[in-house]
Amino acid sequence: MADSVVRFGLIGYGAWGQHHAATIARTEGAQLVAIAEPSEESRQAAAKAHPDAAVVGDYRQLVQRDDLNVVDVIVPNRLHHEVATSVLSSGKHLLLEKPMCLTMQQCDDLLQLAGRKNLRIAINHEFRLSSLWGRVKTLVDDGLVGEPRYVLVELSRNPYRLGSEGWRFDINRVGNWILEEPIHFFDLARWYLSSVGEPESVYAVANSRQPGHPELQDNCSAIVHFPGGAYAVVSQTLAAFEHHQTVKLTGTQGAIWASWSGALDRTRHPTFFLKTFDGKSVQELPITRSAGELFELEDQIAAMVAAVRDGRPSPCTGQDGKWSVAMCLATQMSVKTNRRVAMKEIF
Repeated sequence: MADSVVRFGLIGYGAWGQHHAATIARTEGAQLVAIAEPSEESRQAAAKAHPDAAVVGDYRQLVQRDDLNVVDVIVPNRLHHEVATSVLSSGKHLLLEKPMCLTMQQCDDLLQLAGRKNLRIAINHEFRLSSLWGRVKTLVDDGLVGEPRYVLVELSRNPYRLGSEGWRFDINRVGNWILEEPIHFFDLARWYLSSVGEPESVYAVANSRQPGHPELQDNCSAIVHFPGGAYAVVSQTLAAFEHHQTVKLTGTQGAIWASWSGALDRTRHPTFFLKTFDGKSVQELPITRSAGELFELEDQIAAMVAAVRDGRPSPCTGQDGKWSVAMCLATQMSVKTNRRVAMKEIF
């Protein structure tokens, strides 16, 4: 790009969208140019917080602007395909919250459209940028554990926020809860085990703490099988308290244990650690930058600036986003059918 400033539009100014807006506004090389938000109250809040940005009610007004390089989309899951299609059709790069879409066909639609337009899709699986979870991947790639054989990614947390107009507790709008939260952990598992190949099958179980809403699966555990016998366990409960995440990874020569805890997922004051075992001794490694969603969001926006301006690879591409959706859909099918589901049935 001739212009060193990457001009952002933002669609969605809810609780998480507000964090995106503030992060874009303070990121070097980025400029928040326009915000689209259907809620009048939220539009007023956006205009007050970001007086230099144009604020509109209809996202179609935003994507029609010719002064944007990239659009960041933070809307309920069921709208991802519709809004992202509009963004790409207008010739703008796309930063899209997870899940990429609700179906494989919708994911393919976006990938094909981006390919025809020569545009970038980045999916906001921000854990890949974490000083903690990203460090695990670096250690694996550096050979600390030898060949990775087993990964556990586990989350224990309090129930979800309702979301705007309660959308997160409406199965027709959220799609399913496996696509809402565990998708992050499926992405991490696939990323950590990338050296052994792509996922081959999934077996999963799930249940709800709410008798009247069995479709809202607060508790879910899946075993994801990879080539050569390697496997990952992805497990979560949304019926607990606070927010606690763990990764344990073992290989032919060593092991890694990483842990993060906070009162909420978006705390700026978490506790965390990273321990390694090389087959001889245990070490606790220093983490110099705090870990957590808010910090990783800062890195995600900076990475999007670099991708658009300098042509650097996106930390999580549209193809990666499609794989994450596929693993979630395979998990959902396994829960429903009580059988092991081959990825070729989905992907």
